[in-house]
Amino acid sequence: MLGTALGSHSTGQTTVTSLAVANPGSLIQSVDWVAIAPPLIAALAALAVLVTDLFLPARHKRWLGRLTAAALALAIVSLLPLTGGSPRATFCAQNVTGATDNAGCSYVADHFALVFQLLALGGALIAALLSAHTVEREELPGGEYWFLLLSSATGAALLPASRDLATLVIALEVASLPAFALVALRRDGRGAEAALKFFLSSVTATAVMLLGIGFVYAASGSLHLGAVATGLEHAPAQLKPLAEAGAVLTLAGFAFKVAAVPFHFWVPDTYTGAPLPVAGYLSVVGKAAGLAGLALVTTIAFRPYAHTWGLVLAVLAAVTMTVGNAGALRQRFDTRYSAVRLLAWSSVGQAGYLLVPLAAAGYAPTTTDPLGATAAYALIYGVVNLGAFGVVAAVGRRSEAGVDDFRGLFARRRWTALALAFFLLCLAGLPPGVIGLFGKVVVFRAAVDAGLGWLAVVMAVNVVVALYYYLRWTAVLFAPAPEAASEAASAASVAEGAAGAAGDRAAAAADTAPERRLPVSLTATLGLTASVAVVLSVAPQLVLQVVGGSLF
Repeated sequence: MLGTALGSHSTGQTTVTSLAVANPGSLIQSVDWVAIAPPLIAALAALAVLVTDLFLPARHKRWLGRLTAAALALAIVSLLPLTGGSPRATFCAQNVTGATDNAGCSYVADHFALVFQLLALGGALIAALLSAHTVEREELPGGEYWFLLLSSATGAALLPASRDLATLVIALEVASLPAFALVALRRDGRGAEAALKFFLSSVTATAVMLLGIGFVYAASGSLHLGAVATGLEHAPAQLKPLAEAGAVLTLAGFAFKVAAVPFHFWVPDTYTGAPLPVAGYLSVVGKAAGLAGLALVTTIAFRPYAHTWGLVLAVLAAVTMTVGNAGALRQRFDTRYSAVRLLAWSSVGQAGYLLVPLAAAGYAPTTTDPLGATAAYALIYGVVNLGAFGVVAAVGRRSEAGVDDFRGLFARRRWTALALAFFLLCLAGLPPGVIGLFGKVVVFRAAVDAGLGWLAVVMAVNVVVALYYYLRWTAVLFAPAPEAASEAASAASVAEGAAGAAGDRAAAAADTAPERRLPVSLTATLGLTASVAVVLSVAPQLVLQVVGGSLF
């Protein structure tokens, strides 16, 4: 067969193989540049930032951040031509495999890809706006920072459209490797330690995943996700143990990227050691990339093992949300880094909720509708969680801030406190954070419709448990400020005519006075995230409509 394809012919005793084919033009295909525009724009912008940084004077380095934000906004706009009509695909091997649909394509811009590309690029854009002030205040190397952020966003945007295991791994590493360097950019010792822990655990997970992919390829004979499913379904009996082991190892690698238990141990230390915008970026965009990869390999490639991985993901979801909420409950509010660590443990718990619809898809293998619940909840979570990190950056300015540092915030910065309260209520699923409530209801319904009643009960219990620390933080915002006691003491000392009363009064007045106006970048971040969250709470159908139809 190979000889026929390559043009073999015999001359006497010698067989000559010609590398020419009958129709060479059939092996040449055009690239759909519109389909690959979102990740391509981010990649080209990363190169442009890196080169521009070499020639730009130090006083103009802030323009690199503006270029990054503009490029990410343009990448989001490039999604619009892909929203109508049928999915667009490129880098296809149908001339080799004989496939007639997108099963032989390595890049497919379908509904699923567009939703997660919007989440990845939108999250990166908010992180870029949040980073503008951080880069200047902490004196981070601007050119390297923006290049790494754009590079990671490129991988995160490429991953949802990947339809073969090789491209999935490449996209995942392109999203992960720059993130290691972003975490390490803080030069206070904690950044290097956090990056090292993040790097070592991620490399281990990637090695495990590559081993699993090797097993899957050996059993199925293909790397394209659709062909993998067909190969596993018809694999010889002696190869089934190898295929099952490969599927488990592959899922373990992606579970690390989602921060599912027991692969979550890196999250709290990494978030506290990283610059705040990077921590917010990892909590949303990094998690979205891992979630997209997990959804692709389970619902498409490992479809023959749906009931097996459905049960595994259900158990992972239950354990992850329980451990995440338990870690948040144990977090003390009066310690350094407690604000970021609380958000870190909260993100672990939220990862458990995100895994519920994926587990439900395993019990309904003929349809991928439950994935719509995951996509909708991921969009909701991304907006409000980045908004919460934005408020922490605005108030604490560094990740050392504790939750008690937010005490009395309403008296100092009314709108900032209201924004954080709204974000926390959205994460808790309470009014007026209606969009958070709707998101949890959609995830809960996905579990019930799939017959996972026990998982729905576990989720309901965890939602109630999480109310404690979300509402407690919200209450801190409106509690009396600690400076009030100092002010009262100063007033008493004035009445007594103490010698140092004037200085004490001046210090107390300075403490209780409204703080100076936020930088423009932080104001834009909080305004954008709060506005989107409010609009979605008023009109939740804007995001929940992705639940109604199949994503593939």
